[in-house]
Amino acid sequence: MIEKYIFDFGNVFINLDIEATQRELQKWGLQSFTPEMERQNHLYEKGLISTADFLAFYNKQIPQATPETLKTAWNKILLDFPLYRLEFLEMFSKEKDCILLSNINEMHLEYIIEQLDNSFYKRFINCFDKVYYSHEIHLRKPDKEIYNFVLKDLNCPPETCFFVDDKYENILSARELGITCWHIHPDKEDIVQLHQKLKSN
Repeated sequence: MIEKYIFDFGNVFINLDIEATQRELQKWGLQSFTPEMERQNHLYEKGLISTADFLAFYNKQIPQATPETLKTAWNKILLDFPLYRLEFLEMFSKEKDCILLSNINEMHLEYIIEQLDNSFYKRFINCFDKVYYSHEIHLRKPDKEIYNFVLKDLNCPPETCFFVDDKYENILSARELGITCWHIHPDKEDIVQLHQKLKSN
């Protein structure tokens, strides 16, 4: 029997444009992400380096971009958080135990809170019994360690959990542990279809 519903943040709730950040950085002279940049991105997403150090690194790569313009560039990926998804989540969370598990980083999180305003964000967070951010627990999907960490912290076996994410690699890792999953396709599916999805399982 499913007891916990674990949601990714990303495309499940917020409409994302994964190429928007790179397009914005290219305006400031970045041609492509180097292996060192990818390494810094990975460390930052896990919370292993600070936002200040992360921005300082990119400021060396793109000297003409200030920390503020870099923040703006990195936040271009965040496009929209439709109100109807929040309303659905509020309804759903009254019936189910909901958990948030996200790779979203500290800089995006600050931006979301500022853009949505605190009351909207509080409504969203209040829907979850527990919230796990990669930069706070220093683990990141799709590594199985993050799922094991969550399962241990929640004190529940994997077969009692249902995980929703838009990244197939994250779904595969969760499935290997015995977690029931829904790989949502943001271009043709929406979180509000979850009730129908559960009925069909």
